[in-house]
Amino acid sequence: MSTARPQDPKAPPIEDIDQLTAYLAGGCKPKGEWRIGTEHEKFVYCRKSLKPQPYEGETGIGAILKALGRRTGWSEIIEEGNVIGLKGEGAAVSLEPGGQFELSGAPVSSLHETCAETGRHLQAVKDVADPMGVALFGAGFAPFWTRADMPKMPKPRYAIMRNYMPKVGSLGLDMMHRTCTVQVNLDFADEKDMVLKFRTSLALQPVATALFANSALVEGAPSGWASWRAHIWTDTDKDRTGLLDFVFEDGFGFERYTDYILDVPMYFLRRGGRYIDAAGQSFRDFLKGRLPAAPGERPNIYDFEDHLSTAFPEVRLKRFLEMRGADGGPWSRICALPAFWVGILYDDDSLAAAWDLAKGWTREDRERLRVDAAHFGLKAEIAGRSLKDLALDALEISRAGLRRRRLTGECKPDESGFLDPLQAIAERGETLGEITARRFLHELGGDRARLLAEISY
Repeated sequence: MSTARPQDPKAPPIEDIDQLTAYLAGGCKPKGEWRIGTEHEKFVYCRKSLKPQPYEGETGIGAILKALGRRTGWSEIIEEGNVIGLKGEGAAVSLEPGGQFELSGAPVSSLHETCAETGRHLQAVKDVADPMGVALFGAGFAPFWTRADMPKMPKPRYAIMRNYMPKVGSLGLDMMHRTCTVQVNLDFADEKDMVLKFRTSLALQPVATALFANSALVEGAPSGWASWRAHIWTDTDKDRTGLLDFVFEDGFGFERYTDYILDVPMYFLRRGGRYIDAAGQSFRDFLKGRLPAAPGERPNIYDFEDHLSTAFPEVRLKRFLEMRGADGGPWSRICALPAFWVGILYDDDSLAAAWDLAKGWTREDRERLRVDAAHFGLKAEIAGRSLKDLALDALEISRAGLRRRRLTGECKPDESGFLDPLQAIAERGETLGEITARRFLHELGGDRARLLAEISY
């Protein structure tokens, strides 16, 4: 969830739905302008108590943000007098509802750049947090903490969501407070290119879910799922999550996605620097000036941008495509996620080959694989094949696409080396979460402090 953007009080109201379709189409870019934007979240905890860090206090998350701003020179983002983020160098740091730190990286040209940015950010956070006795780690789900353990960040939009989530699913509050992910935002050339990339990445998102599955522990015990985070998304809010079957239908394009997003219930609107609770209300009514939460008000394009950010399908369209199927994890896997998708989606031959893997699947196949990838990881099956074998094929396709980009970096002949952590997982056929759960129980004897020390950045 991105940090709230500033509103322009002079922005004109939207006059026609076609403006919204045109807004999405405005993301089309020639290939030479395609960029990579990596986002990653991590949990913040106290080394002594092993509990999540609250917002308040001398070593709280608010204090960490302020210290990080001083160290980096990034400017503070303030809501209702609280520091809730930082921005600088084309990037931003924001807070998820349970205090998870998120870096929304700058749009860059190569994986070498996005990985260098990740390294700078994690080192800066460590330099600030270590003297405070605070550490950070990546995982799909908080392995030991209960929902009651999690702090609540002072962001008004999250208060609205907390009130609404229990009305539409049983696990939405866990999604908000106890999950972390790594995502990548990628560009498209035109509508046809967007459609093919959307279909391919949506169908293959369970492959990423299995390769990155890293949330097998829940409150200190094995959950029975490779990715508990991915399972949570199946019972969060059916109106704004899932695999979007209409993407695979004839005629899909920007206009059809606009229709979908207008039918996603609202969370809020912002006026005069404050959030107005419109949870469950209709953006279509908003367009007509009939929103119960703000009678007579009509939306501008910034309201539409806000609304786009409140849909959570496995792949999300804005003016780019967001890959949303992966658990958070170790430093090296942050770089591996954009590598996987860039190799597939930014090379024409790789994109065609990847679509060939999935184009024969039915709606039922895709839905079953979404659940089975979360449950069984690489042991899941689809159309008579194991997900392990499918992942190995997808990695081969991605590696070939990265090699054809011929972008070298320090100590790396090309970008394909970023896939190596995933290659090891796929060949082993066992997810990182499963490995971690077994190590915690049998090798570390259930020692929470030792496990957290091992997985901290």
